[in-house]
Amino acid sequence: MTESATKVVDNPEAGRFEILVDDQVAGFAEYRRTDGAVAFTHTVIDPGFEGRGLGSVLARGALDATREAAAPLLPYCPFIRGYIQRHPAYLDLVPADRRAAFALAPASDQPDRP
Repeated sequence: MTESATKVVDNPEAGRFEILVDDQVAGFAEYRRTDGAVAFTHTVIDPGFEGRGLGSVLARGALDATREAAAPLLPYCPFIRGYIQRHPAYLDLVPADRRAAFALAPASDQPDRP
């Protein structure tokens, strides 16, 4: 069995980050850019690609790109919000004054970064 080539790319024309497996779109995380922030609204992994951990790879890639762009993040999407809850190193991307609206604990309540 050969290993698949997987990468996360930004598709700004479509307003989404896409995860590609062997150059085929396996899923996406939709976003809107508003007032200098990136609002994630919906994440989908194609059923044919489920069970491979691609959702986590997609979330990590999208969040890393958002960090690199130095843009605040608004996690309206439950999947992205849950990923941030499980990986508190990304909590700083969400403006402190907006964390309660997303039921995210303050940074002081999160475990230290690994």
